[in-house]
Amino acid sequence: MADYFVHPKAMCDSKQVGAKTHVWEFARVLEGAVIGSEVNICPHTLIEGDVVVGDRVTIKSGVQLWDGLRIEDDVFIGPNATFTNDPFPISRTPPAEFATTVVERGASIGANATILPGVTIGQRAMIGAGAVVTRSVPPNAVVAGNPARIRGYVGAPPEDPQSPASTQGVEGAQASVVPGVALHRLATRRDLRGSLTVGEFQEEIPFAPMRYFLVFDVPSSEIRGEHAHRTCHLFMVCVRGSVSVVADDGERREEFHLDHPNLGVHLPPMVWGTQYKYTPDAVLLVFASEHYDPDDYIRDYQQFLDEVSSRP
Repeated sequence: MADYFVHPKAMCDSKQVGAKTHVWEFARVLEGAVIGSEVNICPHTLIEGDVVVGDRVTIKSGVQLWDGLRIEDDVFIGPNATFTNDPFPISRTPPAEFATTVVERGASIGANATILPGVTIGQRAMIGAGAVVTRSVPPNAVVAGNPARIRGYVGAPPEDPQSPASTQGVEGAQASVVPGVALHRLATRRDLRGSLTVGEFQEEIPFAPMRYFLVFDVPSSEIRGEHAHRTCHLFMVCVRGSVSVVADDGERREEFHLDHPNLGVHLPPMVWGTQYKYTPDAVLLVFASEHYDPDDYIRDYQQFLDEVSSRP
């Protein structure tokens, strides 16, 4: 006897269905589909044969999962969300191989969102209702609009752009909710000749730099960073325009809005850093504690989480 439930008015041809899964009325699951345990497949859904669905996934009504789709554990798919698997569909002319679309664990897709073929939705990302996702979405990102753009990050509410100017704050370092990360308000001096801001290395800036680089001419729709370092410290100052920096240690994250040359953020090793919301004129100055070493970079978020969890 099957240890999962199929409503009498549903059709489930797959024999690879996990325990405690429910397939409700007027749903259709084709042969070959792999369905995990404790999955809730709501009425009026269709799942084709070359689809893999992980554990504890919720698939709301009106959703079709087409060949090539891979859904990891704990994903929520809202009503009438639309997936596609062929970028140039022609009637009666299927491609030799359908594009693979991946929704990583813990992600949520809002009602009526459209996901184009071949993209990856990162872990715990949130896709807004009605969004049109044309490119891959980073882990923890919140996206919305057509085309979808990053509006924030889960667990890191953006700072209020109408908050008092950074120059009005008290000089010094302000600890973040992410251990080791700090927002620094550097000394600023003004007179009739203009303004000056200064930070001394190994004092206000907590290390001696071995290199620097400048990031500029970034289209506002693009994000940069999306990596961690194993040993290198970074200190970032937006010397012109503004940019937002998200720091993430795998459990906690915080967003910092750098909008004045006297503001800097320190990212220590084993913190995942992302920069986005660049203004067209933004120039981001980054000091690094080490010479460039490609082996010091962690560019895959799951690998970053694995290395964080393995550290004592």
